[in-house]
Amino acid sequence: MLLGIDDTDSKKGMCTTYIAAVLVERLQSYGIKGYSRLIRLNPNIKYKTRGNGAVAIEIEADEEQATEIMDIAVQTVEELAELDDPDTNPGIVLLDHVPPEVEKFSERVVRDIVTIKEGMDLAKKHGMVHAFKNGRGVIGALAAVGVSIENHTYELMAYRCKERWGMPRRIDKTSVLEADQATYPHTWDTVDLANDVIVFSPHSPCPVLFGIRGDDVDEIKRAFKMIKSEPIERHIVFKTNQGTDAHLVYKRIASAKNGRSYVLGGTVVKQPHSIQGGHVFFTIAGNGHKIDCAAYEPTKNFRDVIRKLCVGDRIAVYGGVKDQTINLEKIEVLSLEDQFLVRNPICPKCQKRMKSSGKNQGYRCRKCGTTSREEEHIFVPRDLKLGLYEVPPCARRHISKPLIRMTGERIHPSR
Repeated sequence: MLLGIDDTDSKKGMCTTYIAAVLVERLQSYGIKGYSRLIRLNPNIKYKTRGNGAVAIEIEADEEQATEIMDIAVQTVEELAELDDPDTNPGIVLLDHVPPEVEKFSERVVRDIVTIKEGMDLAKKHGMVHAFKNGRGVIGALAAVGVSIENHTYELMAYRCKERWGMPRRIDKTSVLEADQATYPHTWDTVDLANDVIVFSPHSPCPVLFGIRGDDVDEIKRAFKMIKSEPIERHIVFKTNQGTDAHLVYKRIASAKNGRSYVLGGTVVKQPHSIQGGHVFFTIAGNGHKIDCAAYEPTKNFRDVIRKLCVGDRIAVYGGVKDQTINLEKIEVLSLEDQFLVRNPICPKCQKRMKSSGKNQGYRCRKCGTTSREEEHIFVPRDLKLGLYEVPPCARRHISKPLIRMTGERIHPSR
């Protein structure tokens, strides 16, 4: 049986992964199969609380036990979910298999926008469903069950004791840095060294103390053992689509829609410029269409790379589209336009730099009177290399693939 749950939290507290951890314990007598799933859905959805994650648990049970399992799940959600919050609309789905149309639906939920009715109808068609309030969580619950994550990573989530929920977290920074140094690159996004900040621990009042992401479970557990912190109530390892870029679709600029994430190729046609607040904007064009690109202030040192782009550079931009602007997660520099410094020519007789004779009238040497119509073009080397660049860990979306997980000579990780 496959049990999916979503939308149990709010900005005031709770976390759907915590409910999954509790349920794994309560359903242990039935038999839990493998790692539970943490699926990051379309990161551009306006209804999300934080990382737009849904969970799924695979249980060794048969159809006769389905009602019992659903009852335990419903009771647990009723007990722990933020049901008083008007924006919290939990959904629970229980399936005994994943048909192809559920797989296709799930892929759309990661990359596109779907309706509550679509999710509800499909869940009822293939299994059991329980919807709280408007039932929006059914969408994510069904997607968590149906997403194929052959390309996966892992995350160990550690949770706080209930009496400390909402209080400042106590985590020894030195131990975190040591754990990161010992296990990177098999674990990543634990710290942001360039910006001197710990990034694996949230600042919200939710039960999560921290989460260690990586592609090697043994290394993740080794890092976990090294970290010193306040008491931990429980922890769980999830199999996840985090760090995979599963949300991105390769398209042309003309096809880009708000609320989706893309890789778009184009040529820089408007020079990067900064606005108040430190945000940097530029424009690319391709096949007769344009789109604005933004590196917002939270992307920190990534903006320094963006400022080095010039008109004529050919690039690919990665990110989500909002208000017809792509919010950058990565860029790939494919080719660089040659840059030249234009100066007045040097007189061939006097070796002095000529002066302008006026607009469109060429140049004249004041000493000997020699004239010229030709300017001097001095090649300016570019302080930018070809290849992929990314936002720093402090600005990275859960689902975005860190460059450290990629291979090749033209990879420029943010650390």
